[in-house]
Amino acid sequence: MDEMYPGNRAELTGAVAEPVRFSHESRGIRFYLFPLETLRLSGTPDRLNVVLRENMLSCAELSPGSRVRVEGELRSYNNRSGAGSRLVLTVLARTLAPWEGVDDDHVALTGTICKKPCLRVTPMGREICDLILAVARRYRRSDYIPVILWGALARQMGRAQVGDRITVRGRLQSRVSTKVSDGESFQRTAFEVSAADAFFL
Repeated sequence: MDEMYPGNRAELTGAVAEPVRFSHESRGIRFYLFPLETLRLSGTPDRLNVVLRENMLSCAELSPGSRVRVEGELRSYNNRSGAGSRLVLTVLARTLAPWEGVDDDHVALTGTICKKPCLRVTPMGREICDLILAVARRYRRSDYIPVILWGALARQMGRAQVGDRITVRGRLQSRVSTKVSDGESFQRTAFEVSAADAFFL
């Protein structure tokens, strides 16, 4: 884990959901992608995209159903294909290994709030706060990570200002919704970090 930026850490364990496929090439290095399915305590599955370098393909069995442990960093990019642009989160693997234990999902981020937090109340009466955290990489780039907080954490971070630096710990999750465009419905997957803890720096 010593290659990882200390303000951006993700540790996932679960089952490979689909065959590995080529993702992209950058600076002469080929990258591959596969979805990892990890269960929440409620039993709800999250399907999270893992990206890895070609030389890591032999680190573990990666056929569908194989169980693996991934350590890495969150990466964000705007996918402009399809109807409208959307923010996609992936986990860039730094280590990959076979895994026989239970599913797990831990994320720790330190960054800067780059958009005014939105504090609201759900129809069920729960307080919820959405914010976007800019997490710096090396080399003067940043990843923009949506974060969702509940209850007392939501109230606390709802008072935050753009430019405040915070640390968040929680889990990466996926959320599927149905959208309608030009009379046609389609499914879209959103990714976000659900915070279990957060504090100001």
